[in-house]
Amino acid sequence: MESTVYTLLERIFQTVFPLVAIVSVGYFYARWRNTDMSIANRINIDVFCPALIFSVMSAKSFDLPTYSMLAIGAAVVVLGSGLLLLPVCRLMGVKGKTFLPPMMFNNSGNLGIPLLVLAFGEQALPAAVVLFLVENLLHFTVGTYMLDHRTNPLNVLRMPMIIATIAGLLVSSFNVTLPTTAQVPIDMLGQIAIPLMLFALGVRMTSVDFTHWRVGVWGAILAPLSGIAVALMLYPILNLPTEYFAYLLIFGALPPAVLNYMIAERYNQEPHLVASIVLIGNIGSLVTIPVVLAFVL
Repeated sequence: MESTVYTLLERIFQTVFPLVAIVSVGYFYARWRNTDMSIANRINIDVFCPALIFSVMSAKSFDLPTYSMLAIGAAVVVLGSGLLLLPVCRLMGVKGKTFLPPMMFNNSGNLGIPLLVLAFGEQALPAAVVLFLVENLLHFTVGTYMLDHRTNPLNVLRMPMIIATIAGLLVSSFNVTLPTTAQVPIDMLGQIAIPLMLFALGVRMTSVDFTHWRVGVWGAILAPLSGIAVALMLYPILNLPTEYFAYLLIFGALPPAVLNYMIAERYNQEPHLVASIVLIGNIGSLVTIPVVLAFVL
């Protein structure tokens, strides 16, 4: 019994520590030197992440129908979290447009992808990318529409990540084999994405705003609880394989995406309050993520 517990704790540590280590490097570097990650983040979104997505989607081993129910589950977790917490906004006295997006749109990129890969191995990368794409697609359509009803959802088709997804699926579907001289640099660019996401998250943590700490703490509690609750409700409905359900449960437990703050700032939707929710939520994940890992591993 003791050896089993020790093995479990060791695996959780081996999963979480590399993430915390890279985030910490970003945090302490930014504390040492003033660091502007805006250009690096833009390059990551426009180049490195699309390269990673194309590399995964274009692989011959990638079979889209295999992940269809997982994708549906992810969409329901995102949307269901918002519906579940809608009445809570009135009880807390906060605007739904401010509080709900961080509860719905989680950190499936910066944290979700590396977390699933470290916990379950490289075979989890395609599923992690699918979860990331579903969350991002909903964020840039439903999420932006929540803040501005004039938003055109079709603008999402211009995103490099969506273009890379479509291109990768076409290559995979038609069994096209790219020459090594093209595939290798694409793979190398994609490998930059995950550590850069984690480093950027650490840099962002230096700007934690505790002015609205109460709402931030409530967000840190309710974001994972709502996602986990919806995922558990879906378990008997979707009939997912055990491993895929573990992916979905971890997806539901992820903290708010940093992108929520950027979008709130763009639409002037109480960005300082959103910053507290996002950053305190990510700090809180140091507690919630190991607990969920202990349950699924």
